[in-house]
Amino acid sequence: MATRAEDLIRRHRYTVEEFLRMGEAGILRADERVELIEGEIAEMAPIGSRHAGTVKQIGAILMRTVGEGAIVSVQDPIILGPRSAPQPDLALLRPRADFYKAAHPQAKDVLLVIEVADTTQRYDRQVKLPLYARHGVPEVWLVDLEQNAMEVFREPSADGYRHAERLADLTSVSVAGLPGVVVDLRELFRS
Repeated sequence: MATRAEDLIRRHRYTVEEFLRMGEAGILRADERVELIEGEIAEMAPIGSRHAGTVKQIGAILMRTVGEGAIVSVQDPIILGPRSAPQPDLALLRPRADFYKAAHPQAKDVLLVIEVADTTQRYDRQVKLPLYARHGVPEVWLVDLEQNAMEVFREPSADGYRHAERLADLTSVSVAGLPGVVVDLRELFRS
């Protein structure tokens, strides 16, 4: 039986600490769109205008809605174990006096992650959603720009999210980690 060359290559899997040091040292440029997933540096897709505008719109809605009840994080890393630092489009974090200046947030700090998907749909579903679930991120919203719909994932487990709900007609969505907080998304898919 023939052995493939890629099966013989020993890969070095980076730690979050190594990855962050590469950024600090300038090995990874600030404008380079990469994230660390299971020890591998993954290139992120370029951001189109519809994607960028949707992230800004959701960010503004979240800031108005949650006030000081959570910190709205936009395209910043979240540390998930020793070998992953994904950069979700948006996240709601537990309030902290230092706004996470001392250290990046970890799964225990996250109330909600939001991924906006256009060209990244498969990557978000097959790579990032399972990663978030394995690390206990309690809730993920996947905003599907191709279908003008949103999916809500809750109840993380080692095998993925136990609860998934597709919302084609957006009105408002509650945030499980913020009792009483309802996010009005009626304007999200309107031109």
